[in-house]
Amino acid sequence: MRIDNKAAGDFRRLFVFNGGFFKQPRLRRILTLSGYRPVIGLPASDDLVGVWGASPTAWRGEAVAHRTGSHIIRIEDAFLRSILPGRAKGSVARRGPIGLILDDVGLHFRPDTPSLIEKTIVSTDAISRQADAASAIQRLIAADVSKYNAHLERVPPPKAGYVLVIDQTRGDASLLGQDRDAFLTMLAAARDENPGCHIVIRSHPETASGLRPGHFTASDLRKGDEFCDTPVSPWALLRGAERVYVMSSQLGYEAMLAGHVPRVFGQPFYAGWGLSSDQHRFARRNPASIEQLFAASHLIAPVWYDPCGDRLTDFEGALRQIEAEAKAWRQDHNGHLAFGMRLWKRPSLARVFGGGKGVRFTNTASEQVTLAWAGKADQVPQAIRVEDGFLRSRGLGAALVPPLSLVADDLGIYYDPTRESRFERTMDSDLPPQGAVRAANLAQALTASGVTKYNLTGDLPRLPNGHRILVPGQVEDDASIRLGAGTERTNLALLERVRAENPDAVLIYKPHPDVEAGLRPGLITNSDLQRLADVVARHSSAASLMAEVDEVWTITSTLGFEALLRGLKVTTLGAPFYAGWGLTRDLGPVPARRKAKADLNRLVHAALISYPRYHDPISDLPCPPEIAVERLANPDQNLRGSPALRILAKAQGALSSYAWLWRR
Repeated sequence: MRIDNKAAGDFRRLFVFNGGFFKQPRLRRILTLSGYRPVIGLPASDDLVGVWGASPTAWRGEAVAHRTGSHIIRIEDAFLRSILPGRAKGSVARRGPIGLILDDVGLHFRPDTPSLIEKTIVSTDAISRQADAASAIQRLIAADVSKYNAHLERVPPPKAGYVLVIDQTRGDASLLGQDRDAFLTMLAAARDENPGCHIVIRSHPETASGLRPGHFTASDLRKGDEFCDTPVSPWALLRGAERVYVMSSQLGYEAMLAGHVPRVFGQPFYAGWGLSSDQHRFARRNPASIEQLFAASHLIAPVWYDPCGDRLTDFEGALRQIEAEAKAWRQDHNGHLAFGMRLWKRPSLARVFGGGKGVRFTNTASEQVTLAWAGKADQVPQAIRVEDGFLRSRGLGAALVPPLSLVADDLGIYYDPTRESRFERTMDSDLPPQGAVRAANLAQALTASGVTKYNLTGDLPRLPNGHRILVPGQVEDDASIRLGAGTERTNLALLERVRAENPDAVLIYKPHPDVEAGLRPGLITNSDLQRLADVVARHSSAASLMAEVDEVWTITSTLGFEALLRGLKVTTLGAPFYAGWGLTRDLGPVPARRKAKADLNRLVHAALISYPRYHDPISDLPCPPEIAVERLANPDQNLRGSPALRILAKAQGALSSYAWLWRR
């Protein structure tokens, strides 16, 4: 783990002679956090000179360092970089790298001299971290993440059983001058060593997108051969390959991570360790494990960056960020036509779903609509349904507070038990590697910080002794009630049922804040409250109440899920998303298709990690749930949206008796 966020002023000057160090804010920020400040000038002998790998401008820094006796640090992208290549166009490409390799020894793709990665592979640190590396390799593959991540789940690889030949862009520094003839020699070897086999030539992503030419052309194909230039996952491509032929591409390294023994015709850092069939000899390299290589290349050598926290992180932190960005990009890259979105929501939805070709809004239901608010989606059944997530905000949607999390469901929606949802499909899937640990840690962070869906604050009333049952009120025209309630469909009926079945318990009723504000239906008269409830906790936080009660009864409230996180018994009278999995006492109409018996970690992973999307309002980036929890737990950060929305929310509150006019 290489995390060393430098304090202001705690850095060394890094003399650079490439304008990219100043044009790319994230590159400069990572260097600063790592203890270096890029400057222009003439270095002294005890200064450092920074050059970008073996780029066309590297000679400038090399010449100055030779002249002044300064030491060189070579800077390269880490092996987990971004969604799109840096040469691509658009805001997603302009974000910059998620990590760098700052090599003060050499350059990892130059075999004539040692490099930081080469030295690290044989270090005691790499040897001792092989178990961590094995786990991280599993995480990387399961997350479907690579150096660039503009691949799509729905794009299939060629039919399995092929020989994979990997192309690269012309002039790539890692080729060390090898040209088209060298690639044709590699292709000939693939044919000779695998007679009659189907050859698939994989184009580089920059070649496929027209940014840089590759080495192979259509004239190189024989009958039965094919180019693969589609946005297919590299891991899916490797799963279908029988053999892999590579010059120096990172895809050759990933082939080794996936269990292949590739034929390597170049001299990359991953060759020469007894894990590949090498065309060249490597005098300094002795056998090492794939875990040692990965520990060096991904866990130890790189400097990883967390753009949401604006700090250095570790490999897992970088992986989580790229996962979040990739998830958003894969859903949004073609752009959206959105239907059923209220005017006040549109700016935030445009930010959250606008990472591709942007979001356009319409009031007309049509076959062109790709995104719809879940309550309006019946008019556009082909659209992805959008709804608030389970860690929403610090404040209510009815108060016009923008959400940090949303769900985008292509099957149904989590609160509608009448049809299958993507949430249910996720619950029926196995957890990814380390998924249970991540879910448990996230749940612990939530409960320790007191984070709930809306995170409202308030004083805790005095609670009588006895067996305490918390009964959360709901908005009675809420879709989860309309679609998922059982016999009890009102707050009054809920409270009467709980009292009837628990005559001696201390019932604590928490009205829904939207109902209390007069914005939504669901009020219970004071006389009925006095008759049925021992305490009415009008302004208390949900977290503080759950810390003082023994169980929760609800129809479909998300508070029941939050109670499960805190180890409370939960009884449901409807069919909320968390019912039917063996974790709750279910008295409502839970669908029979919910057959999987899950533990709490699987529920947490599905509800808070796999199913929703998160968007950080501070960095304006997709983010993992851990960042959302951090934001919600910090009361000093303003998450309430624009000043215009706050003014509109106050006006809405003042006119709450007329809320039915704008909620139709």
